Amino acid sequence: MPRRARSYERRIPTADPKFNSVKYAKFINYLMERGKKTVAQKIFYTAIDTVTEKMAALSASNPSTGAGSTDSKETADKSLDGKQVFEIALKNVSPMVEVKGRRIGGSNYQVPMEVQEPRKTTLGMKWLINAARARKGAPMGEKLAAEMIDAYNKLGNAYKKREDTHRMAESNKAFAHFARFGNKRK
Repeated sequence: MPRRARSYERRIPTADPKFNSVKYAKFINYLMERGKKTVAQKIFYTAIDTVTEKMAALSASNPSTGAGSTDSKETADKSLDGKQVFEIALKNVSPMVEVKGRRIGGSNYQVPMEVQEPRKTTLGMKWLINAARARKGAPMGEKLAAEMIDAYNKLGNAYKKREDTHRMAESNKAFAHFARFGNKRK
């Protein structure tokens, strides 16, 4: 194990061609299997278009209740765009705390620690993709769209994974004082 800091710079992928976003390019890279980037891009863009269509149909069939409630109308208008639904779904799925194993005094403890920003979005993306892959009976674009909508509504397996992680951190809160031991990375 090297004694010095790592000598490489973190590589930032080039932005995706359709939306010109680095975050979407990272998501496409996580979605990619066997180096087939164009297939992953097609799946992602299909999912975004499907989310846009489903949210438009949902808002058209379910008009805002209450005359003069501008907040619900603004949220309904805002939820029409698939990109915004993806951003909110990713924020809903990303964990705030996680547990890490620490060996202290010959015993292993599950210590709850706050998740820093790059890891937070990475975990959220991976959980969203894994939950979509676990669904059965539809093409991957539709499964990913359904998981995005579920995560937007705080439902689905990816959101359940986040809640399980938070619950585990909450139950191990008694060991939080061990977080300062062995935390070499800042």
